Amino acid sequence: MQLPYRLNEGSDARRKLGLIVLKTDETIERDFRALRLPDDLWLYHSRIPSALEVTVETLSEMEQALPTAAGLFPTASTFDVIGYACTSGATVLGESRVEAMVQQAHPEARVTNPMTALKAACRALGITRLGMVSPYVEKVSDALRQRLEQANVQVTSFGEFGEKEEWKVARIDRHSIIRAMVEVGSSDTCDAVFASCTNLRAFEAIEEVESLIDKPALCSNQVLAWHMLRVTGVADPIAGAGRLFSLA
Repeated sequence: MQLPYRLNEGSDARRKLGLIVLKTDETIERDFRALRLPDDLWLYHSRIPSALEVTVETLSEMEQALPTAAGLFPTASTFDVIGYACTSGATVLGESRVEAMVQQAHPEARVTNPMTALKAACRALGITRLGMVSPYVEKVSDALRQRLEQANVQVTSFGEFGEKEEWKVARIDRHSIIRAMVEVGSSDTCDAVFASCTNLRAFEAIEEVESLIDKPALCSNQVLAWHMLRVTGVADPIAGAGRLFSLA
């Protein structure tokens, strides 16, 4: 028996966001869900192979896998923006290279990443001096600091956990993150503090850190979500996501 059916407009009526998540990341999807995105936004996820140990060499290896990861998103309709969710990876590979690799699969999509998003957030908040907390060893963080300085954002206070293994990064507890962000962000030399890495559970600490240092607190997942929403034209404030999301 063949049954009749009708087609509706499906997801074509919605704005579509794509998020390329590292295989080792255990944090960013939960953080994006906590934002409670508007109903007219549809968020899709793809995974990309990534090494258990974070080094400049292992980060560089992701380049060739980016088109494949982007190609796993549905192709029946177009995407408004695709985010590559790796701060250090985007920094090591280069933002323009990440964009080119993703657009091999989705040439119509705008492309962003935490590095691009952080620079946009600093411009929006008027930040030129930044305190930074990194979970990784300094060699991995050096490229990030250099890219920020090229964008006229000086890293004036810096601290690291010195961790190489991603599974440990995802398990650094909230108290440790708050203590680190407050210690680095309290310096008179910086206008705000940023916690790098999409796998670090810093998003849930943002508002408490801001209340303790009376400055903007930023993290990779927060700035990436904010920039993806702004690219799609969503500018509504979101409670509980820090001063960045209170901007009109």
